[in-house]
Amino acid sequence: MDVLITGGAGYIGSTVANLFLDKKHKVSIIDNLSTGKKINVPKRSIFYKCDISDKKKVKKILKKKFDVVLHFAAYANNNESIKKPNKYLKNNYIKAKIFLELCIASNIKNFIYSSTAAIYGNNIKKVKEDEKPKPLSPYAKSKLSLEKFFYKKKSKINFIILRYFNVGGVEKKLRCGFNIKNDSLISNLCKSFVNNKEFLIYGKTYSTKDGTPIRDYIHVTDLAKIHFKLSQKILKKNYCDVFNCGYGKPISVRKMYDIFSKVSKKKPKIVYKNKRSKDISISISNVSKLNREIYINHKESKWLDLAKTSIDWYRNTQ
Repeated sequence: MDVLITGGAGYIGSTVANLFLDKKHKVSIIDNLSTGKKINVPKRSIFYKCDISDKKKVKKILKKKFDVVLHFAAYANNNESIKKPNKYLKNNYIKAKIFLELCIASNIKNFIYSSTAAIYGNNIKKVKEDEKPKPLSPYAKSKLSLEKFFYKKKSKINFIILRYFNVGGVEKKLRCGFNIKNDSLISNLCKSFVNNKEFLIYGKTYSTKDGTPIRDYIHVTDLAKIHFKLSQKILKKNYCDVFNCGYGKPISVRKMYDIFSKVSKKKPKIVYKNKRSKDISISISNVSKLNREIYINHKESKWLDLAKTSIDWYRNTQ
């Protein structure tokens, strides 16, 4: 395969790029480095420092015919999007739409789009792909808008939309990883456990067993495998479909703290704060559809590895 990855200097995009390269496929990357890091870009790839809405540069890149385009480029901070909604609309939808129109005009047929489970909003049960979207934040709304764009173009292209639940962990070689300055649960856990600082939990009165929000975490290496396997499949048959990406296993914020504690043998102080606006209380995937397509096994040891590799990455890069 010869693939083009947007946002390939970011956390998930670079992990996916390394997997394709490890499997002896060709990878080109577009990234403007606004949030991604050049150090994450695999040296074996072809790298273009370029904004996805730069029509002149993108047209030149697309003269090379790619088998699959994997679109990751996006801002992905839910809380920031509430403060800066226009930034998310412009980058995640308007600019992405320009890029995808250029790809279609260049006769590229196969796309895999990195979307989000945030489009579902709050749910007390495991959500299936046909659940009615209830996006709560500008980030979620921007992602859903681009999903709708793909469906409008379904007569011209093959596409797979992947709705990520929560992603964590780092590949064992530590060649790339998450931005340690991000305000994410995993980054904040690493900060507390590596630097022995108090850990903040926003809300302890949610309708959950321990009162803290529940999430569905998938290891980033498993998420990369999903992208690789579906890229192989989209070349062999027509797709116009969406899949949830998670383990379908609930884990609370407090339980994730306990897993980090088990791995690090530390117990930093927990401080509870008020709930944050637009935070989702429960988000769990139903992955039966994905497992019919490609089976991803989950064991609790994967959460332990998620914690261990995240701590190792944080310690090595802070």
